[in-house]
Order: sequence, then structure tokens, then C-alpha cells
Amino acid sequence: MKNLVILTGAGISAESGIRTFRDSDGLWEEHNVMDVCSVEGWTRNPKMVLEFYNQRRRQLLHSEPNDAHRLLVQLEKKFNTHIITQNVDDLHERAGSTNVLHLHGELMKVRSEKNEAHVYGVNPDNPDVHLGQKDRHGAQLRPHIVFFGEAVPAMEDAIPLCRQADIFVIIGTSMAVYPAAGLLNYVPDDAPLFLVDPKPADLMRTRHLTVIAEVATKGVSQLIEQLF
Repeated sequence: MKNLVILTGAGISAESGIRTFRDSDGLWEEHNVMDVCSVEGWTRNPKMVLEFYNQRRRQLLHSEPNDAHRLLVQLEKKFNTHIITQNVDDLHERAGSTNVLHLHGELMKVRSEKNEAHVYGVNPDNPDVHLGQKDRHGAQLRPHIVFFGEAVPAMEDAIPLCRQADIFVIIGTSMAVYPAAGLLNYVPDDAPLFLVDPKPADLMRTRHLTVIAEVATKGVSQLIEQLF
């Protein structure tokens, strides 16, 4: 089986109603992104940060995978498929994809403020996390999200996947956020590259590049036809 690596961004979840940090000039729920997704913001006002992610978690629990998520699962029948996502939602997993690597963390998990290795799943029936809620080691729980100002540890797993890609697909991302955008530099030059986005980024690459300028649901459907 050929290795198929798919990099997804906010565009693939937009049709499921998931709002992004980039909506409304960088605001979400009337908060500045740096207030709720940075080390400084967490230090300054952890209560506000926790409530922000509580709101996002509630929204996610009322959202469902869309056809783009579901169609990607079909690719596992023909390819050794790995999804590298910049999204913190769990819609790929809920659609049925089995190999999903989250670069920026996972909304349905929390972790120790003191030890990033202590990660816990959130109870979907009681998803809110509050100030004073601690793990078994006595440390405050915080969102399992990579804040601005923090390293992206999953890059260590993402880079080898990209180096081994026989086919590389980009869906619903502006390719403007680093280090995720830099993954393209590790893809072999002779690997066919597909870009699915209604406003496709200029990847500065012409060889082996196919652009599908559609929203994710329509674009992934066309992608499936080409790959099968």
C-alpha cells in the first residue's frame, strides 16, 4: 500500500459549524485569541481560558462530522492513510479515521498544568473544567491545547510521516500557520500533491500539484474520484 498523508485545517470542520480563531478578525466569543490561547493569557486569567474552552467543547459536542470527514475514511481501504490535523476537534475520529495526529492538541482532553505527560479525557456528559479542578497529583487541569508560546511536540511524529509520503494532500488550510505549514518541506519532491481549498494557497510548486478549489465536502469528493 502507498503511504497517503493528509494535512487538514479549519476548513474541513467549518461545514460542521466549528468556528475558528480566524473568524471575525481573530476573535471568538468576543475574546482576543492571545487572551485565551497563549501562555501569557493562561497565567493572567486561567478562569477565562477555561471558560473559553468549555464553550468550545460544548459547541463541539453539538457538532457532527461532515461528508469530508467521512469520505476520508474510505481512503484507508486503498492507502496506508495518516491524517495530520491542525484542528483540536475530534471529528476525524468520530467519522472513523484510525490514524489521526493532532498537532495543536485535543479539545476533549485536559492535562496537568505542571506535567504535560499527565493527560486525561473529558467526560462528554460533564465536559466543563473549572479553576480548582485538579488531577490526582494535585495540579490544576488546563486545556490539552498547544498555546502560542509553547512547543509543538507532535511535529516530531509528523515530520517522519511526511518524509515517507507517496501522496500528500492538503485540505482546508491557509498554509500560513507555522510550524504546521513547514511540513510541506519534508514531502518528497516526486510525491503527487493535492490541495483542496476554495481559496487555495500559493504553494510555490507546479510539479505534481493538483488544485481543487472547492469547499471541503465537494473537494474531497473530487479527490476521492481522482485517487480511486
